[in-house]
Amino acid sequence: MPPQSHLKICLVCAEIAPLGEVGGLADVTANLADQFLQSGHDCRVLVPLHSGIDRTALDIDEVPGLQNLELQLGGRSLTWSIGRARLPGKSIDVYLLLCPELFDTRNMYGGPDQHLRFVLLCRAAIEMCQRQQFAPDIFHCHDWHASLLPVYLKTRYAWDQLFAASRSVLTIHNIGFQGVFGGGILYEMGLSGSSEMLDQDDLACDRVNFLKTGIIHADLLTTVSPTYAREILEPQQGMGLEQRLRGRQESLVGILNGVDYQEWDPATDLHIAAQYTLSKMSGKEEDKRALVEELGLEYEFDRPLVAMVGPLTYQSGIELVQQVMPDFLKSRSFSLLLAGHGEAHHERFCSWLHKQFPRRVKYLRTFDLGSLHRIHAGSDLLLMPSRYEPCGLNQMYGLRYGTVPVVRATGGLADSVRHFDPARGTGTGIVFHDFDANGLRWALNTALDLYANKHAWRQLVCNGMEQDFSWQEQGARYIKRFRASM
Repeated sequence: MPPQSHLKICLVCAEIAPLGEVGGLADVTANLADQFLQSGHDCRVLVPLHSGIDRTALDIDEVPGLQNLELQLGGRSLTWSIGRARLPGKSIDVYLLLCPELFDTRNMYGGPDQHLRFVLLCRAAIEMCQRQQFAPDIFHCHDWHASLLPVYLKTRYAWDQLFAASRSVLTIHNIGFQGVFGGGILYEMGLSGSSEMLDQDDLACDRVNFLKTGIIHADLLTTVSPTYAREILEPQQGMGLEQRLRGRQESLVGILNGVDYQEWDPATDLHIAAQYTLSKMSGKEEDKRALVEELGLEYEFDRPLVAMVGPLTYQSGIELVQQVMPDFLKSRSFSLLLAGHGEAHHERFCSWLHKQFPRRVKYLRTFDLGSLHRIHAGSDLLLMPSRYEPCGLNQMYGLRYGTVPVVRATGGLADSVRHFDPARGTGTGIVFHDFDANGLRWALNTALDLYANKHAWRQLVCNGMEQDFSWQEQGARYIKRFRASM
């Protein structure tokens, strides 16, 4: 194949923004597909259409030859179809997997049929290509939901020469989610006659691990930052898959996620009270005042606003905040916004902290996209003390909005934020290394001291706003790796 020829890509995922997104996976798949298409590649995206997706903005067309098809999954016969629609607000047409029997649920994750949803997704992706006589150069599979596709290419569909030159790529967004089920589902998976293709230790323990199966059989493995690609080779962050990953280390590469700067740009953002640019920053203070007033907090011109946004889970480092923040609020002058939901005891802490400091602390359990934009525009500091972070997007949004990230050096945080050196004027944020209360306390003190030094703070903010994490660059890295795997 000529090195500059356009690729044929079938991208298979469980979520794509703005259709029923649960997390960052949906943003990444939408932006990556958009970048592939803008670069001239033939990228066909397949995503399930579950009942939680708002269909009012979707004009769904039936795809000829892909209506009312049947697939036997064990003793169960499922009827499925493929529709096609333009993503709202984007120039991307996506293929939609319709199967009311499996996807007629607002919560596509969980429940007794969860494994069947993603068995069907993988097999429907291959059969969609078959019926359209579309021979992908690359099947791009995202997370455990699409991880069985590589093994299906080698077993159930190995006979079809249409895919003789196709390569499979598995992108791991978060290795903590693996899709582990009882071994009894082999018959429904259609792999009871190919059990030698699965991990034998798992089968001996009567289980099947979807993500592990993908790691074994995909031609190329990628993950969402270079540092995370190294971290998951070790037991602490490999989540039980480190041995398999070390065996595929030559085929594993980390590519940092990107940002859609058409959506995330304070100069044009219609969600925020006042637009601003690096050369004209006055709007950021207006956004801060508007946000503080929206939150019902007390506004003071020189009081910094610290925000922590995201799930209140083991991954986020919220326990460090619990250890540090109550005393820290008594000793330093700043306001705090905690936004996100998760484990009940963490939510109770956030509510308690708000009650203790009602004029300086706000807890938002839920928020919409517009609120997220206003938080990034109106905050001074963005707190991400993560135990682990495969990539993270909030720190990249914060950099573009002049909101200084305070992060722990892990995963994509280590790859996207460099510690600020006041003597040299270099760096884009505050970075600490040890996952403990002292590390977070040091980072917050360093950040607040810098905020008080207006000259150093201005340099730090400018450095961050000048960073470029656009998808144009990151998408090109994927294409380069795709070509190398062919």
